[in-house]
Amino acid sequence: MDDMFKPSRRAFLRGSAAVAAGTVAGVASANGPDPLITELQDWASYTGVGVDETPYGMPISFESHVVRRNVEWLTASPISSINFTPIHALDGTITPQGCAFERHHSGAIELSKQDFRLMINGLVDQPLVFTYDDLMRFPRENHVYFCECAANTGMEWAGAQLNGVQFTHGMIHNMEYTGVPLRTLLQEAGADISTDKWVYVEGADASSNGRSIPMDKALDDVLVAFKANGEALRMEHGYPVRLVVPGWEGNMWVKWLRRIEVTDMAVESREETSKYTDVLEDGTARKWTWEMDAKSVITSPSPQMPITHGAGPLVISGLAWSGHGQITRVDVSKDGGITWETARLGKQGDTKALTRFYVDMDWDGAPMLLQSRAIDDTGYVQPTKEQLREKRGENSVYHNNCIQTWYVNAQGIAENVEVS
Repeated sequence: MDDMFKPSRRAFLRGSAAVAAGTVAGVASANGPDPLITELQDWASYTGVGVDETPYGMPISFESHVVRRNVEWLTASPISSINFTPIHALDGTITPQGCAFERHHSGAIELSKQDFRLMINGLVDQPLVFTYDDLMRFPRENHVYFCECAANTGMEWAGAQLNGVQFTHGMIHNMEYTGVPLRTLLQEAGADISTDKWVYVEGADASSNGRSIPMDKALDDVLVAFKANGEALRMEHGYPVRLVVPGWEGNMWVKWLRRIEVTDMAVESREETSKYTDVLEDGTARKWTWEMDAKSVITSPSPQMPITHGAGPLVISGLAWSGHGQITRVDVSKDGGITWETARLGKQGDTKALTRFYVDMDWDGAPMLLQSRAIDDTGYVQPTKEQLREKRGENSVYHNNCIQTWYVNAQGIAENVEVS
C-alpha cells in the first residue's frame, strides 16, 4: 500500500472504537454526549490546593496502589528481609526512590551526615577518615545503573511460584546515582592498586554487611554515592552514603558505607561464602559469580496488569538489562517460544542500566504465552529455565535469569506458568 494511504494509528484507534460493541466510545455515541466532556465537573468548579500544601510532593491518591510490597512468608522477620519494586505499574526506566526495593540484613538505620565517617585502611600509604563534607569536595560523576538482588527470581527455580511480576522480578531498581569514583579515594590514600589486590567494603549497620571486591573492578566504575535521582539517598537505600557496583549483584552495593580496606586477598566473609554462592546439582557451590547476566521480563500484560480493554490495539511492554554491558536486542514471543519478533527498544542510557522495550500489536482476543528474550552487546542470549537447569540443577537461589512466561487468557487475565 502506498504510504500516503496507510491509516494512522489515531485513525485506527478511532475506527476500532466505533465498531467495538460495548466500548466507552460506542456507549457514548449511542446514549448521547459524554457528560465528562460536556458538563462542568466538580474539580473545575473550585480552586485547588496551594503550592505549600505538600512541601515534599507525594503521588496523588489515585496512585496509592503503586507501592513496594513484601512477601510475609519469605523470611522470619521484616528486619532481615526484602520488599519488591512495583515494576508492573512503572514505565520508562527510572525507578522513583520511594518505589525502589529494599533489602536489609538488620533493618534500615538512621545515620546522620554529621555522624558519618568513612575509613580507608589496609595496604595504603596513609589511612584516611572522610566526613560527609569531605566527600562533597571531590569531583563527582552521575550515572544511571540498575541494582538487582542476586536472589531476584530465585523462587522460580523449581517452577512457577509467585503470581506477579512485582514478586518474580521486583528485586531491582534503576536510578541515577551521584558520587565520587572509588578509585579517586583509593588514590587519595595512596592505596596499593596492584591487580592482585582486593578491597573489602563494610557497612555501618548492625549486620556489618561486608564484601570483597577485586581491585580491577574497584578502579573501574564503582561509585561512593550520596545522591539518587538528584536527591539524598533514602534511609532504606543507605543514607547518607552507599557503594554502587555497576552490573554486579546488589549485596555488594554496601549501604551506610563505613570502611574500605585494601587487602592481599578476599576476606571470605559470611556474605560471600555461606551466602551469595550458587549451589549446583552435585552440592558444590560456585562463588565469585558477581555479574548479573542478561535478563528481561514483560511487565504488561502480566498477572498484576491484566488486559482490561478487550480486543484491539495492545502495547506489550517490559524491561531488559545486563551486568555485562548494554542491551542490543529484545525478542518477544506470543506462543511460548515457538516464534519470535524483535521488540522496539526505548531510549538507551548508560551501560549496565535498564532498557525499556515495546511491541505494538492488534490483539484478537486469542490466548497468548508471552515471553521475552534479551541479548546484550557481548552476544549473550538470555536462556530458558531448562537451559539453566541443565547447567546448574535446581538447588540454586541466586542468579536466575531465565525466560519468564505469562499465560494470557481470552479475558486478558495473566498467570505465571512454565513452558516445558
